[in-house]
Amino acid sequence: MAFFTGGVHPSYNKLTANKEIKAAKIPKKVILPLSQHTGAVCEPLVNVGDEVKIGQKIAESKAYVSAPIHASISGRVIDISEQLSPLGNKVKSITIISGRKIEWHGLVKPRENTEALTKEQIIDMSEIATRNLPASARSKMAISEHAQEHAPHLSAGSVLDIIKEAGIVGLGGAMFPTHVKLNVKDKKIDTVILNGAECEPYLTCDHRLMLEQPDKIINGLKLIMKAVGAEKAYIGIEDNKKDAVELLTKKLKNEKNIEVKELKTIYPHGAEKMLICSITQRKVPPRKLPLDVGVVVSNVQTAKAVYDAVYEGKPLIERIVTVTGDVKNPQDMLVKIGTPFKDLIEECGGYAKEPFKLIAGGPLMGIAQPNADVPVIKGTSGILALSKIEIEKEKPCIKCAACVDACPVILMPNIIAEYSKHERYDDADKVFALDCFECGCCSFVCPSKIPLVERIKKAKAEIIKKLKEKG
Repeated sequence: MAFFTGGVHPSYNKLTANKEIKAAKIPKKVILPLSQHTGAVCEPLVNVGDEVKIGQKIAESKAYVSAPIHASISGRVIDISEQLSPLGNKVKSITIISGRKIEWHGLVKPRENTEALTKEQIIDMSEIATRNLPASARSKMAISEHAQEHAPHLSAGSVLDIIKEAGIVGLGGAMFPTHVKLNVKDKKIDTVILNGAECEPYLTCDHRLMLEQPDKIINGLKLIMKAVGAEKAYIGIEDNKKDAVELLTKKLKNEKNIEVKELKTIYPHGAEKMLICSITQRKVPPRKLPLDVGVVVSNVQTAKAVYDAVYEGKPLIERIVTVTGDVKNPQDMLVKIGTPFKDLIEECGGYAKEPFKLIAGGPLMGIAQPNADVPVIKGTSGILALSKIEIEKEKPCIKCAACVDACPVILMPNIIAEYSKHERYDDADKVFALDCFECGCCSFVCPSKIPLVERIKKAKAEIIKKLKEKG
């Protein structure tokens, strides 16, 4: 049952739900933008001409809110320059061409004694491991290597430190650094929610992962619970994924503190505030975070990445991507970060029809792309080719309030958009424009085809800009 208001029921078109995940071919070239996360842009740790190995850290930032970048293939760095990102901006990026053989970096190996990870280590490891290091030890690859050498009593590391070094970010799309999200410190967290709703049309990457690697997801969830000190956890899955509900329920039958919650299929049930409301009946107040109601929400792919980092010693160098829509053989694929979209489309047989629009993500929250040369980044959940979209001309608002009824956070999208249209951003702020998470429900239901989300995005950007100027 859904306990939030609003939402919509689009055509879901889950074309790949019954196909097993396929490992994509190792690409001949990867393009790795140095900003694949919320926060500070990374700086290169390599130069053009350097040879790199899989899992090697090739970029990082000294800022806390950031996430390092690792080589997803072994080969040679051929370019460091600004390249177009699927987020729509140009970002300094490292381009690597594949070498003749597959070589893993020496630090990528299964970790021993993971049971020794304590909550105290989780909180303190990052500080202890880097305390009093010389400046030279903080450059390039030296940080992690030097920390391991000089903190042997903490050789297992801490969950947060491992997650940070692995470059893990939220894989549901927000790309917020996971080590920051889990560093709750002064907040009392009693509940973790793992997001397996996957409510966006077309996308099935999370669904397939739950079916094919449930044990790794569950063990990753347990690590997240340990990191935040939560005693209870839920895995939220919409009821159009009965097979995943049944499998995970069976896997968890002997777990007292973790349970599966079957959710009503409605978009955007996968949004954090909606999940929290439906599963715990707690409501996150305006301009507050899930932490403020004692909850941490993480995506199932993120939990799997945490498992990979802690147990297998693997940084985030690959993810599952749904390649779908008007391609000949839609497929969920395990993809190396940095793989160009065009490589994956070709692996799926190419376009079934000439695409009118190519989208990174799903049709409601995804971002349209200028071409298929852009690379997969950490937050790329899908590549969607659409051959025909009927674009209707915008008409005057008829005051039907359909957008208000559809809004899951009970905003007035029509009013915010109108303020934005006339550059009245202070007024937009007063009606809680910043609480919009751009789900697209309002634009989806608008009979006048007003670009509500685009105008609200503009208002949000201007409000945030003004707040930053005020300090």
